[in-house]
Amino acid sequence: MADEKQKPKVEEKKAEEPKLETKAEEKKTETKEKAAPKIVKKEEAVAKGNNLHASMKQCMYICKFIRNKSVDEAIADLGKVIKLKKVVPFKGEIPHRSEPGIMSGRYPVNASKLFIPLLKSLKGNIIANQIDLDKSRITFASASWASRPSKKGGGRFKRTNVILKAKEVAK
Repeated sequence: MADEKQKPKVEEKKAEEPKLETKAEEKKTETKEKAAPKIVKKEEAVAKGNNLHASMKQCMYICKFIRNKSVDEAIADLGKVIKLKKVVPFKGEIPHRSEPGIMSGRYPVNASKLFIPLLKSLKGNIIANQIDLDKSRITFASASWASRPSKKGGGRFKRTNVILKAKEVAK
């Protein structure tokens, strides 16, 4: 009789174990669901350049020059500026250039070299945010003063913060 009482208890324990396994499996599936990243399409991509070693004036005119262009077009244009083939329009008492539609301008080579990696970063952010690269345009480009470290003799170094934003625009 003692053997008969023990057998049902063993069977009951075996019956309980699968329930525990199913609960554990449920917990595993729940954690897998939580761990899966939810990809949300964003409306705009942003790239920031902090403390760029460039003139505020040059960065301001480059921002105006690349605004409303696609990222690839802006990179190509700044590449031409570095090769002295294309002029960035400037205002003020600046020498005239022979390029049509531009009265006066300059070739800010060093500032353009700083903008190209920033534009490549913006391009990567556009791809990461699942924005269509062909339809995206640089909608916001702004240059502002950064903290300017002191030089010997009381002068100051040039530093500029730049913010670039791109959105998908209907053509």
